[in-house]
Amino acid sequence: MGGAAVDDCPTGVKAPDGGWGWAVLCGCFVITGFSYAFPKAVSVFFKELIQEFGVGYSDTAWISSILLAMLYGTGPLCSVLVNRFGCRPVMMVGGLFASLGMILASFATSMIQIYLTTGVITGLGLALNFQPSLIMLNRYFDQKRPLANGLSAAGSPVFLCCLSPLGHVLQHEFGWRGGFLILGGMLLNCCACGALMRPLEPPEKPVDQEEQSSKVVEKKPKRKLLDFMVFKDRGFLIYAIAACIMVLGLFVPPVFVVSYAVHLGYEDNNAAFLLSILGFVDLFARPICGIIAGLKWIRPRCVYLFAFAMVFNGVTDLVGSMSVDYTHLVIFCVFFGMSYGMVGALQFEVLMAIVGTKKFPSAIGLVLLMEAMAVLVGPPSAGKLRDATHNYMFVFMLAGGQVMLSALVLGFGNYFCIKKKPEEPMKEVDASSTEIELLRKRVESSLMPSSEVEQFLKEDTEKNGEVKVNPETCV
Repeated sequence: MGGAAVDDCPTGVKAPDGGWGWAVLCGCFVITGFSYAFPKAVSVFFKELIQEFGVGYSDTAWISSILLAMLYGTGPLCSVLVNRFGCRPVMMVGGLFASLGMILASFATSMIQIYLTTGVITGLGLALNFQPSLIMLNRYFDQKRPLANGLSAAGSPVFLCCLSPLGHVLQHEFGWRGGFLILGGMLLNCCACGALMRPLEPPEKPVDQEEQSSKVVEKKPKRKLLDFMVFKDRGFLIYAIAACIMVLGLFVPPVFVVSYAVHLGYEDNNAAFLLSILGFVDLFARPICGIIAGLKWIRPRCVYLFAFAMVFNGVTDLVGSMSVDYTHLVIFCVFFGMSYGMVGALQFEVLMAIVGTKKFPSAIGLVLLMEAMAVLVGPPSAGKLRDATHNYMFVFMLAGGQVMLSALVLGFGNYFCIKKKPEEPMKEVDASSTEIELLRKRVESSLMPSSEVEQFLKEDTEKNGEVKVNPETCV
């Protein structure tokens, strides 16, 4: 376990923006796909679990909830481990945990055991992979980072489109126990992705510098495992508040759109097809948005593009709440997939731009912890609103209002608190006598040479009189 210096992002190391970074990007693509798609893909096995253990749908739904809670809520723990051991060891151990949880779940005899194995152990393993992969992506890409983030985020819809049909096949052929065992073996690929996260090496020092550095041993300051100083950054505070408000409503429409279609009287297959449309559009929206965010004029204003994506998503929810037939829902899913993909491609890119590379490991952990609380509150609150009103329109309107509120917080907060900073007054400089003497000599050197002044005074003695030559006559 190499130690903190392994992934310390040493000074003088420039992000390669390519090279081995593309291998790192492939690993991030796979990790992002597993992290976001796996909690949804596991829901394929819920019907068999209900029959096996005689529980209700709400009991099995806790599996996905625990997975998401572990993915978001363990952010600070991941930050501490990354700062202590480095990204590569943490990811490889996380891959073992993710696989072990699913393998143990295949031998479970109660729902409590599945909660602990699939929910806690596998969720912790995915969390230990997801956050370090974002950190390594931030270190390997600088100029091309918006594109890299967009391509990495595209792993979520790709894996969702693949894992859900695969889950149906595994359930039909091997049952839920065999399916869990095979999925556990697939999660071992997270270890291979972790092995790709090669730390950046500092530039080679000349021989003279190496000899001097070997003689002089400098004591490095102790590195903070979790830096809470990011809360003093106004940009980070605005982002964190906006992200928490956004998460309250962002995940609600994908959860309820299928039920909305069934409520309007359409068959289950047609209703489930809506999610396929949403995922297909999302697949192309993320990399395209990454390309746009990397443009020379757009990138310095990327935070406002993120705010626009939130507004786009919120307006889509508000308009979609008035859907009365299947055609309207299809149009809603197309536009929601576009806006959802834009948000997914920009959310971590904006955070990286705000806090920088050094503070990003701590910042991402703290943001995910704050979002975990909102994730646990958002969809259940929308479900209670649906039970109270028996109308999906209010559910979508609430989600759209929450996302639009987050856009206002982010956009206006950055415009008024970050962009327009007060001008700093001129600072008085205390100069020593030696510095004053050096400054006086520089002024003398910029004027006419003293020899020319003396010659001028000697040539016109009648007009000027006799002048004693001394240093003062040169000024």
